[in-house]
Amino acid sequence: MRVEEPREGAVPGEPYRAGCVALVGRPNAGKSTLMNLLLREKVAIVSDKPQTTRNRLVGILSELRGQMVFYDTPGVHRPKHRMNRRMVKAAQEALNDADAVCLLVDVSKHYGRGDAFMLEWLENAEAPKIVLLNKIDLIDKRRLLPRIAIYAEHGFEEIVPISAQQADGTDRLLEILWRLLPEGEPLYDPELLTIHPERFLVAERIREKVLERTRDELPFSVAVTIDAWEQRAGDLVAIHASILAERTSQKKILLGAGGRQIKAIGIAARRDLEDFLEQRVFLDLTVRVAREWRENTRILSQLDRAPFDIAR
Repeated sequence: MRVEEPREGAVPGEPYRAGCVALVGRPNAGKSTLMNLLLREKVAIVSDKPQTTRNRLVGILSELRGQMVFYDTPGVHRPKHRMNRRMVKAAQEALNDADAVCLLVDVSKHYGRGDAFMLEWLENAEAPKIVLLNKIDLIDKRRLLPRIAIYAEHGFEEIVPISAQQADGTDRLLEILWRLLPEGEPLYDPELLTIHPERFLVAERIREKVLERTRDELPFSVAVTIDAWEQRAGDLVAIHASILAERTSQKKILLGAGGRQIKAIGIAARRDLEDFLEQRVFLDLTVRVAREWRENTRILSQLDRAPFDIAR
């Protein structure tokens, strides 16, 4: 019988584990904040606007004990556009592909029909499921007991109160997730933090700055495309990007009086991108009207350049 040598750097006496964890929930449950926290790096953009996450985002945590691949998914909601149907489909596919599932619940909001729907949506998931009662820093802890009682009736492996914002309860969460993952080889190069191309991540960071400075319907109606990317001499990259709006009135809001709004977005985005890319950035932003782009399959395909396939 052949005896395998222990993996270099592995924890002695413990099997190497590798698998995928889907973070699912309603919009604004804190999925992106949690993934960034667990990775200790920013992969997903974060805002207080619902439906900020539009793709399945992949974050890779590699440690001596194994590799945990997180799927940050769009919030599950009733889709009104082709784009939103793609978002819900991305969440469903992540659920199907996962080795463990975390249902994030915003406990600062009262339990309602949306929470009940999420329980129905998860019924057929084959992977082990745990509930994360998130945002416990925002409530009186006595309000947790009724929530725990609700989810205790639905066959979850664990119910874990956490605060993704305050990093409360997340160490215990990671220990639970490591136990749920199967033994196996790493799915990706351990040096990788994500599988998404830089252009996709740059477009997302620009969109984050738009979300920070707009309100009402506008954040839902805006997309960002990278039109050109040129590496220049002297450690300078020139990025030309378009902010897509659906109506002329939205374009006027994005530009602002005397162009002040788009200038503020550009300054904030450039600073963020220079930290992210670790080089100087020339950023040129153009606002374009693309009517009903959320129904346009060509534009949606251009935006949906976020690979998520995993070779098992």
